[in-house]
Amino acid sequence: MSAASARVAAAASPRNDLLSWITTTDHKRIGILYLVSSLAYFAVAGALALAIRTQLARPAGTLVGSHEFAQLFTLHGTAMIFLFVAPFAFGLANFLVPLQIGAPDMAFPRLNATSFWLFLFGGMVVFAGAGTTEGAAAAGWTSYAPLSEITVSSGLGQDLWIIGVFLVSVATILTAINIVTTVFIYRAPGMTMWRLPIFTWEMIATSLLVFMAFPTLAADLLLLFVDRHLGGHAFDPGRGGSAILYQHLFWFFGHPEVYVMILPYFGVISEIVPVFSRKPIFGYTGLVLAAFAIAGLSMGVWAHHMFTTGAVNDPFFSFVSFLIAVPTGVKFFNWIGTMWRGSLTFPTPMLFCVGFLLNFLLGGVTGVMVASPPIDFHAHDSYFIVAHMHYVLGGGSLFAIFAALFFWWPKMFGYRLREGLGKWCFWLLFVGFNVTFFPMHLMGIDGMPRRVYTYADTGALPLLNLMATAGSYLMLAGVLVFAWNVLASALRHEPAGDDPWGANSLEWATSSPPPEHNFERLPPIRSERPVFDLRHPDVPTKR
Repeated sequence: MSAASARVAAAASPRNDLLSWITTTDHKRIGILYLVSSLAYFAVAGALALAIRTQLARPAGTLVGSHEFAQLFTLHGTAMIFLFVAPFAFGLANFLVPLQIGAPDMAFPRLNATSFWLFLFGGMVVFAGAGTTEGAAAAGWTSYAPLSEITVSSGLGQDLWIIGVFLVSVATILTAINIVTTVFIYRAPGMTMWRLPIFTWEMIATSLLVFMAFPTLAADLLLLFVDRHLGGHAFDPGRGGSAILYQHLFWFFGHPEVYVMILPYFGVISEIVPVFSRKPIFGYTGLVLAAFAIAGLSMGVWAHHMFTTGAVNDPFFSFVSFLIAVPTGVKFFNWIGTMWRGSLTFPTPMLFCVGFLLNFLLGGVTGVMVASPPIDFHAHDSYFIVAHMHYVLGGGSLFAIFAALFFWWPKMFGYRLREGLGKWCFWLLFVGFNVTFFPMHLMGIDGMPRRVYTYADTGALPLLNLMATAGSYLMLAGVLVFAWNVLASALRHEPAGDDPWGANSLEWATSSPPPEHNFERLPPIRSERPVFDLRHPDVPTKR
């Protein structure tokens, strides 16, 4: 190569120094920044969870006191919900959606970068409360009034929590705007709406939920801040306000947020299962319609979190909560139908998908149980609810996150993570997760309330808590194996090729990692499986 050619090639290659990453507007780099940042918050949340479980390993634990314990579970819940599960999905969407629709970038690149930095610094603001005199926020991740009012939580930590979560909510709204605009405006020729990958469809449904739910959260937080510092009394019953109003506003956001944290991962499962079943997805149209049915119904179930208040119509919200299980069941039938009589293989991404199905199924069943007011009256604010929530978001979303990491890692970085270590990671996480959280159902049935830093030395509670703590350390081992896998695979750096899995969607038609503007050329798009069509031009398409 001549010196002039070398200079041209160097100019064409994107810079890879720190400043170029800080100032980037490339959707792929922003997506990776989201993923790395959310995984860092996951590591912090995991450390907090280990401290919680160590405190509860035996009755009358002395690792932390009651106030410190309240800070631990507040920051753990905040990090997992606001800073890890949902942001990871939006990071994945940042990386994948333009590639899956054949676009060169997101519709608003600078807005995309702004969203990421708002998210990153919002999380830092939340955790900055731990450095204040009174400590971090301690009113729980929901920050119910009056616990979060200035008369109870007088420290700066609660104010920083409000500001940080507000920034994250703004970042999420801006990202949702970007995703919807990109999909509707920047699709490649031939990429009709009914040829979109299921993951992209799920992100559209998720973004529409964000439009409906997150402004309510932002308003709730602003009202709480006004109550604390500007003489407002929106949530003060003694001055004409209503603490129940806070719950209505919060859960009008909070239950759709549950689906913001699960719908993208339904998309992940729907992308991976067909690849390792060697079949097209079963019931493409049904999966898309089910996603929007879930999104629509989720806006009408918020008050099932409030059955015990006596201030809501229990039969109505119970019925809608039962109803939302139907489109979720449709998805399960579609995934099973996809695998049925397929040429199944079980590399690490597929193992995590199977783990997702098993865990999420149990979380869904217990969700239907607590949608019944008589059961909820008994289980409310007990460890049964802790188990249910973790089976949905931990056994569900977390396992889909690891499936996504193993599946799309070659596309992001050009090399695969090691299979042997991947399987160790899966089994440690799967066994550890179930040993940790299944006993919590029994703790809740035995009457152990959540958010307590100690408990009575009676019955089976000491043994169940010790089992849960042991399981949490097994999960730690699984995460450490994953970290070792990342390091070992990076040092080995064996090129994986552009399409190591024999996948279907458009992102696998470009190089790994993709060039700056994603595609040198686009293949013909004749169905929702353009890369499969490219490999098998003789197979007739159905869409």
